Amino acid sequence: MSQSTLDEDELFGEAASEVREDVEASLREAAAALPDADEIWNVDADNTLGALNALRSALDTGDAEDALRDAKKWYTMGKRADAFEDADDLEAEIRHVEETIEDVESAKAQVGDLTSTIPGLKNALEDIQAEAEEADEGAETDEAEADDAEEDAEDESADAEEAEAAE
Repeated sequence: MSQSTLDEDELFGEAASEVREDVEASLREAAAALPDADEIWNVDADNTLGALNALRSALDTGDAEDALRDAKKWYTMGKRADAFEDADDLEAEIRHVEETIEDVESAKAQVGDLTSTIPGLKNALEDIQAEAEEADEGAETDEAEADDAEEDAEDESADAEEAEAAE
C-alpha cells in the first residue's frame, strides 16, 4: 500500500469525522432554536386572547428549520460519500427534530385559529346573554305590572264592598 493511499484514507477519515460533527452541531443548533417548554407552558396574560397571543408568539421555531436543513445537507453528503460507519443515530435525531418542528408549527396554526375564533365567540355569547337579560327584565316588568293590576283590582273590589256596606 502506498503512502498516498494511507494519507487519503486518513484525510477521508478526518473529513468523515468533521461531517458528523457538522451534522451534530446543526442538530444542536436546531434544538436550541426551538421554543423553551416553559415559555409555551407559562404565559402572562389578562385574558384568554392575551394568553393565546402570548402562546402563538412563544411557538416560534426561529432558525430551527434552517439549522435542520444544514444538518440534512451535511448528513446527505456524508451518507452519499459513505463517510459514516454508523449513521442510524443521526438519522433518528434528524427525524426527531423534524417532527418536533412540525408539531410546533401545527400548534402555532391551531393557536392562530383559536385566536381568530375566540373574539367572535365572545361577542356571540355576550349577545345571547344580553338578549336573555332583556327577556328576563321584560318578564319581570310584565310580572310587576300584572301584580299591580291585580292589587288595583283587589283595591277596587274592596272599595266597592265598602261602598255597598255603607249604603
